[in-house]
Amino acid sequence: MKLFKKIDILIFKAFIGPFILTYLVVDFILLVQMMLGYTEELIGKDVGFEVFMKMLFYFALSLTPTALPLAVLLAALITFGNLGEHFELTALKSAGISLVRVLRPIGLFAIVLSATAFWFNNEIVPYANLKGYTTLYNIRTTKAALDLKEGAFYNGIPNYSIKVAKKYPDGKTLKDVMIYNHTNRSGNREVILADSGLMYTIKEGAYLVLELFRGNSYTDYLEGGSVNSVAQLVRNEYNHAKMIFNLSSFRAKNISDSSFTYHHYMKDVDELNFERDSFQRKQRTYLSTIPKEAAIYYIHFYKEVTDTALANKPLPKAPDSLVQAFHDLRFNKKDTKAILQRALGQSRSFKSFVGSKIQVLDNTEDQLNKISIAMVKKYTYACACFIMFLIGAPLGAIIKKGGLGVPTLVSVFFFIIYYVLSMTGEKWVKESILPLEIGMWAADAILFFVGLLFLYQARNDSRMFDKDAYVYLYKRLKQRFTKASTPQNHQDKQIKALNKG
Repeated sequence: MKLFKKIDILIFKAFIGPFILTYLVVDFILLVQMMLGYTEELIGKDVGFEVFMKMLFYFALSLTPTALPLAVLLAALITFGNLGEHFELTALKSAGISLVRVLRPIGLFAIVLSATAFWFNNEIVPYANLKGYTTLYNIRTTKAALDLKEGAFYNGIPNYSIKVAKKYPDGKTLKDVMIYNHTNRSGNREVILADSGLMYTIKEGAYLVLELFRGNSYTDYLEGGSVNSVAQLVRNEYNHAKMIFNLSSFRAKNISDSSFTYHHYMKDVDELNFERDSFQRKQRTYLSTIPKEAAIYYIHFYKEVTDTALANKPLPKAPDSLVQAFHDLRFNKKDTKAILQRALGQSRSFKSFVGSKIQVLDNTEDQLNKISIAMVKKYTYACACFIMFLIGAPLGAIIKKGGLGVPTLVSVFFFIIYYVLSMTGEKWVKESILPLEIGMWAADAILFFVGLLFLYQARNDSRMFDKDAYVYLYKRLKQRFTKASTPQNHQDKQIKALNKG
């Protein structure tokens, strides 16, 4: 019993180190891949290092359910590949310890990790998504920091265009300043020139101050205020002037977290289940009202028929067809035209009515699918942790290659398969091609049976990844075909054929 405990501890220690390392690396790679999509919107935003780090921390937490299965797969491959490469698995088997018994400590850890992953995905990830996307939105809606470029107009300040010929290394002193004032919405009719200037902020960055020295301001006025009026140019000379600009638009808006709580990314299983039930009740209620609303499009009007005798003529109680009933009424051309126009208008209205109802039902169905997918993904990602262990551990024992080379390639290959199957199933569920249970659980089910196959092969000391086994098989097949094609064999076949004849 003590021997088994020592073996379990040694195997667990060999696994936990690669697992933690691979989790951190995978989570970092997924985080970088996610942030690359927002690079252009985040660069140049002067919101502080702490805000960026807070956003990255929350998104790193939200990506944990995706990173854990790949971390388990890679760590299991590395651990049992190392054990097989150094013949430690062979020694354990020779001591009478089965492979399933060797896998038990990591298997129990994978089961506990799956339960923990579900709890984390249900409790922590919604909060992390809420905080992360709120911070991201605040950063994205913040304007880029004020950055004047030499020789180029800067239009970041509303209603002003500023250009400087030279900006000194201190970041404050400017040379040859030109400012166009567009506050009157009248074009380039007001311009301010300065030989030099100073630029700095006050009130904790809330306002920008431009102190201008030795310059002129030019304003082009129109007499009478019309386009055809005579223009007058007014020039003012100054030695020192000061302009103050409000920079409130450059700060983060600090949108409240409550603005994003409606999204299914920010909800746990109970909230998603409640929302799905609400949508289903609304859908049933909406469907029940459609027949009543559609009934008004089948009302027939006879008051507009001009022929009084014809209008009082009773309709056939049970006509063989609408065409026969129409001919029995014997309308004249004027009445026929009016009736057909009304029928055409009613048909078009009913077509529009049906189209709008179908669109509403499609939108409701789409929302129901998204909510259901978000709820089921919390379970599928948790189960994927155990499934990836079931694939990685036996596969490492079969391959018998440790390190980061072969295990990394194999784990990435299987993770890509899992990802493609998951995304395909999710897409088909969104489009209502597959039922929710089949589309969302197909990837886990397929890879679960693949893991069982690898476990069976590993228990029987399979050589499915041994190059020598395939070389030997090739030589056997080649020898058999060569033997079958020799001249003596051809003669024997001919003699047998003649004897039968």
